[in-house]
Amino acid sequence: MADLFDSTPGTEEQHDSAHRPLADRLRPRSLSEVIGQEQVLGEDAPLGVMLRSGSLSSLILWGPPGVGKTTIARLLADETDLHFVQISAIFTGVPELRKVFEAAKLRRQTGQGTLLFVDEIHRFNKAQQDSFLPHMEDGTILLVGATTENPSFELNAAVLSRSQVLVLERLSLGDLERLAQRAEQELGRALPLDGQAREALLEMADGDGRALLNLIEQVAAWKVEGKLNVDALSKRLMKRAAKYDKSGDEHYNLISALHKSVRGSDPDAALYWYARMLEGGEDPRYLARRLLRMAVEDISLADPQAQQLCLHAWETYERLGSPEGELALAQAVAYLALAPKSNAVYMAYKAARAAARKTGSEPPPKHILNAPTQMMKDQGYGDGYAYDHDAEDGFSGQNYFPETMRRPSFYLPVERGFERELKKRLDYFEKLRAKRN
Repeated sequence: MADLFDSTPGTEEQHDSAHRPLADRLRPRSLSEVIGQEQVLGEDAPLGVMLRSGSLSSLILWGPPGVGKTTIARLLADETDLHFVQISAIFTGVPELRKVFEAAKLRRQTGQGTLLFVDEIHRFNKAQQDSFLPHMEDGTILLVGATTENPSFELNAAVLSRSQVLVLERLSLGDLERLAQRAEQELGRALPLDGQAREALLEMADGDGRALLNLIEQVAAWKVEGKLNVDALSKRLMKRAAKYDKSGDEHYNLISALHKSVRGSDPDAALYWYARMLEGGEDPRYLARRLLRMAVEDISLADPQAQQLCLHAWETYERLGSPEGELALAQAVAYLALAPKSNAVYMAYKAARAAARKTGSEPPPKHILNAPTQMMKDQGYGDGYAYDHDAEDGFSGQNYFPETMRRPSFYLPVERGFERELKKRLDYFEKLRAKRN
């Protein structure tokens, strides 16, 4: 894995390393040389504490590509004198796993433990993941799994209960700058970029150390005079596509960010996350559907026009397509963010559903039941029903809940937007109901 540090090879090593990729030449030789991930590797961070106390446990390293998962696993094996074995869940099946476990058992008999590093561990199915358990429990292997997916959803509870999940973060611009400086030291020359172009190069890496080293290797191979500016760099080097998996964690993280920005009445943040998802290749129709859901859940009757505007924006997109139709959805994003917010109907609906489950099959009160047969009339169906249009103010105030059920209050409109008016109406009818009853 192409992570993160400089080394200062001797003359012979320099000659041999000239043909190796820059990322391989800059592999850290100890955990102290790893750039970034202080929240995991620091003295008082989880791995630092484990190593000091000699109590290293099985680990799940969760983080985006290019942040050091493989390197950290390999260096952990070095620092604990464990034999390092690396496999990929993409290419490994049950027969290969059996061989790995048997070899680890033989190694254990000679007094050496095994650190088994499993890349893309989330790609193993339940049975394959279960096969690790007895060997983790008896100490045959110390498992270190790497995943870019949320372990809570992708890994068995049994594996998680026997492991500690460590979250690795994308590298900051400061981390990437340190990595770039070490790459320049290894290359023996500075990159031919001015300040803004250098910053643009770091941003292109998008927090991925391996990607940055690959970009630097390309730039270093150019024969240019002077320093390139941002425009010249952009013409020579295509911007990396943003990491975005439309079926993975990033998809759900970004739609959550968009939804919460709308709910928080921040149109700038909402438009940013909307744009991020489009740039990542998200289907605008999915966004249109989610915007309509936001209008229903978070704005509701505080602004009844919000739902209609979302439907119009969706229809406009269907007529115009991309990219023109995306502007209509952007208008909906901004409108929703600035609209008055209320989840009163949403909460009322949830409370009504809970009450419906609790009361089971309680029948409606007899006075509001129709009586199409004489037998039903004889049983009191429809007796005492008050036709509201004939009542004073068009309101009878009669009970519509089951007779055994105490009248609840589900809908509690807020003092915002159009719901102010609805609250006035609700209060008006409550007063009439109290007066009539």
